Amino acid sequence: MIDVPHYGEKIKILLTGATGFIGSHVARLLVNQEGCEVHALVREHSNPWRIQDILPSLHLWRSDLGTSTMREYLLEIQPDLCIHLAWYTEPGKYLQALENLDSLASSLELVTQLAAVGCRRFVGIGTCAEYDFSLGYLSESSPIKPFGFYAATKAAFSTILPEFSQITGMEIAWLRLFYLYGPGEDERRLVAGIITSLLRDEVIKTTKGEQIKDFLHVEDSARAIWAVARSNLQGVINIGSGQPVTVKEIAYQLGNLLGKSSLIDLGALPYRPQEPMFVCANNHLLKENTDWIQQYELLSGLESTIDWYQQRIKREQNAEKVN
Repeated sequence: MIDVPHYGEKIKILLTGATGFIGSHVARLLVNQEGCEVHALVREHSNPWRIQDILPSLHLWRSDLGTSTMREYLLEIQPDLCIHLAWYTEPGKYLQALENLDSLASSLELVTQLAAVGCRRFVGIGTCAEYDFSLGYLSESSPIKPFGFYAATKAAFSTILPEFSQITGMEIAWLRLFYLYGPGEDERRLVAGIITSLLRDEVIKTTKGEQIKDFLHVEDSARAIWAVARSNLQGVINIGSGQPVTVKEIAYQLGNLLGKSSLIDLGALPYRPQEPMFVCANNHLLKENTDWIQQYELLSGLESTIDWYQQRIKREQNAEKVN
């Protein structure tokens, strides 16, 4: 267990994936609200636009995972805790991409080297797609049946980690995230795609929207990741809202909030092959064993996300005027 009140700001946290959608919110939480010493390991050519505002507060280490440079950095940092979010996640490609094998191999190298330098706790990020989606409500004891190659490589890593913990003594938690949305999300994903299309007065084509999913605001997810990281929980923990909602409801809420429901063309697209129609988290383990409290309900979360994209588009428009 990482005793944050005892160690205070002296705790050294290694964060991978800090420039990504989820990682940027975890990084901002840790430095702005928790006052932690955060060492962000980012790829050589990674664009830090999501964390530009907190770069002065981070210890930035540029290296790809699994390299000799990474090993040298870990020896120098000597982290107490690692929160590992880095993985291949290119929208539209990642579910079946062979690059997932590279992510799996580099993650195995990372955790091995962390154990070698005495890191006490490792928090890895998995996906709800590791589970058998036919079960509907999913708890940590639900059997796994990975949906796609991305989920299969994540599940492989999660299977190895408990045995690795037994051998090395490192505390390990594996967080299975459900569906996220919020500021900084790639526009090729559902919520961000609908918002940005509507803000540009473009028709947004969707499926019939009958899929029922578990959506959680990314800031609530970041708080949940940190709550588990500083707890004594080990093994698999679900990170989700526990509240099922249809894709149709999300689309119409966004349309109503922006006053542009007429631009939503429900049913224009077919469902993906074998697309699961009901996926929701049982999050009792998270709620009963940490101090995490969900702060965003769906409506307030969508409102905050719309506001972020409105401000971003205004900045882009102002920049174009200057140029």
